[in-house]
Amino acid sequence: MGTEVLLDAGAVSRCRRRVHLEHDPAMRETPLLPPDPAAEQRIADAAAHRLDIAKQLETAQGVGDGWVMIDRDQPTADRVEATERALAEGAAFIWGALFPADRLGHRRGGVELLVRTGEGYLPVLVVRHRITDRGSGAPTTVMTDLDPLHQLPDPARKVRSQPRDQLRLVHLYKMLRSLGHAETGRALGGVIGLDADVVVWHDLAAPTWPGGRSALTEYDLRFADRLAVATAAANGEEALAQPSRILECRRCPWWPTCEAQLTSTRDVSLVVRGEDADGLRKAGVSTVDELAALSAADEPPMTWTAGTFGDAVVMARAWLADLKVVRRVSEVVVPRGDVEVDVDMESFGESGAYLWGCLLSGVDIGVEQGYRAFATWDPVPTTDEARSFAEFWAWLSDVRERTLAAGLTFRAYCYNAMAENRWLFGSVERFRDYPGIPSRAAIVSFVDSDEWVDLFRSVSDQFLCSQGKGLKVIAPVAGFTWRDPEAGGEASMGWYRDAVGMDGELPDEAQRKRLLEYNEDDVLATQALRRWMSARAQTEVPFMDDL
Repeated sequence: MGTEVLLDAGAVSRCRRRVHLEHDPAMRETPLLPPDPAAEQRIADAAAHRLDIAKQLETAQGVGDGWVMIDRDQPTADRVEATERALAEGAAFIWGALFPADRLGHRRGGVELLVRTGEGYLPVLVVRHRITDRGSGAPTTVMTDLDPLHQLPDPARKVRSQPRDQLRLVHLYKMLRSLGHAETGRALGGVIGLDADVVVWHDLAAPTWPGGRSALTEYDLRFADRLAVATAAANGEEALAQPSRILECRRCPWWPTCEAQLTSTRDVSLVVRGEDADGLRKAGVSTVDELAALSAADEPPMTWTAGTFGDAVVMARAWLADLKVVRRVSEVVVPRGDVEVDVDMESFGESGAYLWGCLLSGVDIGVEQGYRAFATWDPVPTTDEARSFAEFWAWLSDVRERTLAAGLTFRAYCYNAMAENRWLFGSVERFRDYPGIPSRAAIVSFVDSDEWVDLFRSVSDQFLCSQGKGLKVIAPVAGFTWRDPEAGGEASMGWYRDAVGMDGELPDEAQRKRLLEYNEDDVLATQALRRWMSARAQTEVPFMDDL
């Protein structure tokens, strides 16, 4: 008799190799990467968010004994027993449910909220990410209305793609069905997100997935695959999943284990990821060495999906030569201006942009050069963010106007404009009625102009980067170093919490100073990178055709 395998909802979205490692008895003593402080903080924030929503919902329902609150911190067996009792008694709302193991279906799991309908229970998730975008058509009720019969197409929101939420709802639906407590005739679930203003209701049988599939169909395919992988691992059979480097690897606790194996075999996924790595292996190209030996001018040995095959061959050669950067153009060009401003925005997750840092350099136009920060130290989200954003925009507009009035050229630079653009447009939408907030048309005019330069795009277009294209990777190639050895987006989240006293402590002035220095170093880094690209990259970085 084989070892029993029970999968949680996350398994269907998890890397197949990770599922194997989690169920392989031989890996039980393998040291894992500890959770980084930022991840632990996200977990704590999610728990606080759930508790806040629970209190709001319990108060709003006013159903007395119909609301059952199950303590998530009690022993597992007690929590399961409390859930079974509440289901048997037909409680109207059950918070913190943990289901008994579904051994026949090989499932385990729990849910933030169960809502009783006339025929059974519906699962409702409470998550700390956004579940809608601006648009229309999302099927919603207000957050405190937990009756899906009241849902209407929302005129101000469209559903944001969150596949894991839908797959988790299917997992819970199937567990409810196994227990005999699911609705009959439909598969439905709700999600309350970070904004905590609406419930988005998902029809899990609707053909909303690629190829006209439903969430139910997608889940069944993934679950069967992950169950096979886990069962083979648990019973010491031949592994059905081998390591392959993907985006998820950088935050996976098993990465040191996989990295060692991939490096020892010089696996091709070290330079090519996803479907292309799988395709190359099937075509007999399994190692970086084998890829590097091919001609960059040849057609790929399989259907290629990301970038170009020629770039992949050069990346493999760069990896073998231990080169972080290779030129893909004969001449490096970056737009320059008489007056230049480097811009870097700092945000706290989805809550808001609390700092816009600017570095002014170039021809003197009567504005003090150097670094300037526009910040709010009220914990975001806050309306004071409107004030700091308006001051940033007024300063930037003044610099642009003075430059053009002097007959000079102006350029503003950032690294990966997706982040800055998101909060430029987001700030306009959120604070449109506040003094000094520009129109959306003004933002569109700026970001679509030649004056707004994304250095990430300049790097991507002109260099191949074997170890990533992040600013923390590329700027050191240009000779730049950050003052703070812990500088990084994840670490800054913790600094920010301390800086604004988010956890009930007094605001920490030292952490505010640390954030300002970190932000200043980021704009100094883009300045250094741009100057290096203009002056030295041509001679310091090998050309791809020479490898």
